[in-house]
Amino acid sequence: MERMYRVLGFWTGIFSVMFYVGGMDVLALIFFAQTGFFVLLSFLKLSERMYIYVFGAYLTVFFCAFSYYTTFMMPLGGGH
Repeated sequence: MERMYRVLGFWTGIFSVMFYVGGMDVLALIFFAQTGFFVLLSFLKLSERMYIYVFGAYLTVFFCAFSYYTTFMMPLGGGH
């Protein structure tokens, strides 16, 4: 299971680089922080159940934050 967290870290790192190259610095920093979170978590040698609990908590926080952003902060019409 810890290998999957390294894979998540790899892909969030790739997204971070792409966002940085695209000029989206804030989003690149957010994804870079997620990369560090996933890679550090992969070296903790937790049980598989604990990895699932952590991932569930991560998804819950992400969905709540994303729903808040799209409901209250995102401009109508996609900013056009």
